[in-house]
Amino acid sequence: MSCDFLALAQPGVQKLSPYVPGKPVDELARELNLDPAKIVKLASNENPLGPSAKVIEAIRGELVEMTRYPDGNGFELKSKLAERCGVTTAQVTLGNGSNDILDLVARAYLAPGLNAVFSQYAFAVYPISTQAVGAEGRAVPAKDWGHDLEAMLAAIDANTRVVFVANPNNPTGTWFGPDALERFLSRVPENVLVVLDEAYIEYAEGDELPDGLKYLARYPNLLVSRTFSKAYGLASLRVGYAISSAQVAEVLNRVRQPFNVNSLALAAACAALDDAEYLAEGKRVNDAGMQQLQDGLRALDLNWIPSKGNFLAVDMQREAAPIYQALLAEGVIVRPVGGYGMPQHLRISIGLPQENARFLEALAKVLARG
Repeated sequence: MSCDFLALAQPGVQKLSPYVPGKPVDELARELNLDPAKIVKLASNENPLGPSAKVIEAIRGELVEMTRYPDGNGFELKSKLAERCGVTTAQVTLGNGSNDILDLVARAYLAPGLNAVFSQYAFAVYPISTQAVGAEGRAVPAKDWGHDLEAMLAAIDANTRVVFVANPNNPTGTWFGPDALERFLSRVPENVLVVLDEAYIEYAEGDELPDGLKYLARYPNLLVSRTFSKAYGLASLRVGYAISSAQVAEVLNRVRQPFNVNSLALAAACAALDDAEYLAEGKRVNDAGMQQLQDGLRALDLNWIPSKGNFLAVDMQREAAPIYQALLAEGVIVRPVGGYGMPQHLRISIGLPQENARFLEALAKVLARG
């Protein structure tokens, strides 16, 4: 009789389901015998502009050094981030995507008998990282699809070590303002680490979202997590970072894997930080695309959750899975979010104008079939 290796896994791991990413273009092309060039992917909140020319140039310059290990400390990128964020390099932790940062926090601060608090409909990695180390994940019921910060405060107890807060939140796009964050941070116990996930902060306008970096000096238990995968267009290279107190950063570095960010990613991220024009163009395209999608959805009598990210969660007013499948047959990939407890919604990433138009056309066709 063969050994049951699932039974040998840690109890928290046994209860997990693998994270399901957006369907790749090539996979859909193989499954349905479609032309990959004609498939539109609006499923993974990626930047539709493609990489910046400065990033491509930086990567080409690094290719000749591929036989060398990367700078394990990420000195140049840390220095640029520290200058940009107004902190010291000792406060910066680099990750293989911001998911890596979330996992480092769980490995460093959570264990059996302890718990982490997060919101219903929040990013799937929060419960995955929590359960993987044997800790309890406390999902607090959402309020209007977003974080109920008062209820999250009430869920904190003596065994809470981490609170995960996303602003804006994925997959709902909901957000809260500076006053709400201030009230929340001022009441979280000082021995509870608040992870403020700001993966979409670059899409914000003015002061509509709080800048987590402005709260670090007053709240040593705050960690701000950000990524280069969205607005900076480096999703495939996996670069994220955390800004925190130097002591928290030092703890995370104790569990961080050696060389967790590769050389191409380090070079690309440094170049991306210097490309203000690319960042501005990305926001312009996102703002215009958001309006384009909203106008099109309104014409189809569909509602959506207001969003400050680069995506919309759209209420299909019925079970969304068949609509998702029908869109795949039309060569359009979006994201079902039934796994988040939102079976009537599809999450639509903002694409280029022609991609958004293609989605709206395909959706109208699918809905007309009834």
